[in-house]
Amino acid sequence: MALRTARRSSLVDQVIGQLRDEIVGGTWAVGGKIPPEPVLAETLGVGRNTVREAVRALTHAGLLESRQGDGTYVRATSELSGAVRRRLETAELVEILEVRRGLEVEAARLAATRRTEADIAAITAALARRDASWAAGEHAAFVEADLAFHTAVVDATHNRVLMDLYRDFSAVLRAGIGAAGVLLEHADVPHGPIAAAVEAGDADAATRATHACLDQILASTTGPSRPEPGREVVHDT
Repeated sequence: MALRTARRSSLVDQVIGQLRDEIVGGTWAVGGKIPPEPVLAETLGVGRNTVREAVRALTHAGLLESRQGDGTYVRATSELSGAVRRRLETAELVEILEVRRGLEVEAARLAATRRTEADIAAITAALARRDASWAAGEHAAFVEADLAFHTAVVDATHNRVLMDLYRDFSAVLRAGIGAAGVLLEHADVPHGPIAAAVEAGDADAATRATHACLDQILASTTGPSRPEPGREVVHDT
């Protein structure tokens, strides 16, 4: 851990800044637990009250989440991320998917014009893992591989704001799948056309393929068997 001993005035602000750096830098991953209060106080060379106040401020900002009797966990990497996640957690699945469609369609268009050889390799590898895990019926592996594929396409845009926003949406979608623990009945939507269009640099084809993919997912979500909010969730990532 690269924390430094806090100095001068406004110790709380200094501690907030250092804790934020650990979160943004990935030392403490989203979903992971941060060190306990006594450890942070000793490492930073400040009192426990100072640490407690700093943690409270970051919790209010949405970056941390205190769980009674369990500790404090990283919730998001920025105030924007925290606000987005809080909003998504109270939204209906169809609303999230509609916004997700807008993000992914634009991402595919940009990716087709900006992708590098490394991006193409990442997209191709993620697609292979996705298809293999689906064929093997490995639910948990499929969820991660599918998420990796879509994230690789978004990463190929090299637009950092879009990449951050998409990760917030993806985290909520993945959590929904994990909580449901059900088979993804419509998840075998072909993703090859998206990868092929991005690799070919065909922005129009990439847009059409992604639109078709998300349209199919939305159609299955809004059909007669659509679950009530808060109940069983079945969707693609």
